[in-house]
Amino acid sequence: MNQQKELPKEFYELLEQIQAVDFVLVELTLYLDTHPNDLDAIKQFNNEALKSKKLKDQYEAKYGPLMQYGKSFSYYPWNWDDAPWPWQI
Repeated sequence: MNQQKELPKEFYELLEQIQAVDFVLVELTLYLDTHPNDLDAIKQFNNEALKSKKLKDQYEAKYGPLMQYGKSFSYYPWNWDDAPWPWQI
């Protein structure tokens, strides 16, 4: 495994934004499980899902893949071994 490298402040800020939006998505999912006809909540969920995708695309363009199993692409050369990984922060 590669040695952990210094990352800019923007890396941590972007990762925190992703975590915050994904937390909202988890909470909305739980709410919608019991309130499936709440159109406002569905609209909010879809808005947050789009925001999450855009933030993750932005993150991956700058810092590499976030998700495995074909949900994220790799650059050349293979960069899955670039540390730190998001869960190591």
